[in-house]
Amino acid sequence: MEEQLAELAAQVAAIEAKGNMTNTMFAEAYYYLTIPLMVIIHAGFLAYEMGASRAKNALSSGVKNILAFAFVIPAFYYFGWWVYWAFPTGFSLSAGPNEISGAGYAGSIALAWGESSNFMGPNTEDQIDGVFWGAFTLFAATTASIMSGAVIERIQTVGFVILAIILGGFSWTLAAAWGWHADGWLVNNWGVHDFGAAGLVHAVAAFFALGVLINLGPRVGKFNADGSANDIPGHNMPFTATGLMLIIVGFWGFLMACLVVGGEAWSWGSNYSTIYGTPTNLGALTFNILMAVAGGIIGSWVFTKDPFWMMSGALAGIISAASGLDIYYPAMSFIIAFGAGVLLKPCAKILEGFGIDDAVGAVTVHGTIGIYGMLMLGIFGSGYPALLGDDAPTVSLMGQLVGAVVFIAIGLITGYVSSLVLKMVGMLRVPEAAEIAGLDAVKVPAQAYPEGIPASAPPAE
Repeated sequence: MEEQLAELAAQVAAIEAKGNMTNTMFAEAYYYLTIPLMVIIHAGFLAYEMGASRAKNALSSGVKNILAFAFVIPAFYYFGWWVYWAFPTGFSLSAGPNEISGAGYAGSIALAWGESSNFMGPNTEDQIDGVFWGAFTLFAATTASIMSGAVIERIQTVGFVILAIILGGFSWTLAAAWGWHADGWLVNNWGVHDFGAAGLVHAVAAFFALGVLINLGPRVGKFNADGSANDIPGHNMPFTATGLMLIIVGFWGFLMACLVVGGEAWSWGSNYSTIYGTPTNLGALTFNILMAVAGGIIGSWVFTKDPFWMMSGALAGIISAASGLDIYYPAMSFIIAFGAGVLLKPCAKILEGFGIDDAVGAVTVHGTIGIYGMLMLGIFGSGYPALLGDDAPTVSLMGQLVGAVVFIAIGLITGYVSSLVLKMVGMLRVPEAAEIAGLDAVKVPAQAYPEGIPASAPPAE
């Protein structure tokens, strides 16, 4: 009998081990797939900003996006991930095998940050951390792309890259450490809940961009002597609208990666949860994302009839509902997103009235609407647990307001100070003559339209 019981226990253990491994492999594949989906966001920003630029600046705007993507990845590897994990133990230079499993390359040297270095290298027994890091890295790269559109047609390339590194490697990650981490003080002390990162990604990036715009100044010809503003349209509206749609496609990966998927390597088991440990699932995201996209488009269409603002409304709709995608009923997501679509263009015009030249409305779409979304959750999600556990803090309007103020401050201060330093050393803005000639002619060894832009067909007589 004892032998039979022992054999049965061994079989149960084997089944459990196999199940745990299956869960781990699923979690690994899940995050791995979010990464190429989020790369589509950058394809969208690339098309969006090149289309929103005048023909003489199309390629230079695209180059900025490509470089932001490339530079933020190592910046987040060497610095951003460490910031997120709450400044663990400082800087270390380690040699030899990986400290967790002994796997790795004997004699190799890894530049790493304290305890986080344990999860930042080749390790055949660690199936999760590399792909989870990859998802976070694409969040970081997205912040730089958000800032990129606001500053097109007059910023220096090297100066922009430095700003992208600061934003993607530090600013948003600090906000995430405080408000998108189960140990963050904004979460534990104030009940901040920002599931889809409306504040800590979108608003931080947008207000960082605002700080840069204050020092960068408007494009030549944007404002008249009396302070009135001129419209400076991009050269290819269909390209811009298509780019915005690609961003929407990529945001399914972005929001998918906001879920925590359990596996053997994770302490919370095999269920879906938010980054705060509270329960949710893919069904909640599906209902609410689709309803938010529709609400944002319809709200913008009712108010403007403009295809640019309609597609921007789709993005604003998602952002407005992002904080509470795990909580909202679909009808609520639609209503909140509809409001965001209506607010979009008027808020952009108010910002323009202060003499700010935001070329694509990024500060409004990501910043104003990101804060709007956080506050809406404070109203409609009040009393909901912000964190898993007994005596957990709950969502409140005051808590969401405190979080919003902190995220605004992080973005605005770091963006303003870093761009001011660049301005002081002459690395922020291109010379006026170069701006008038077009940045492609002076900065890019290629032409977007070497045979000229085809003229529109004349109207029929």
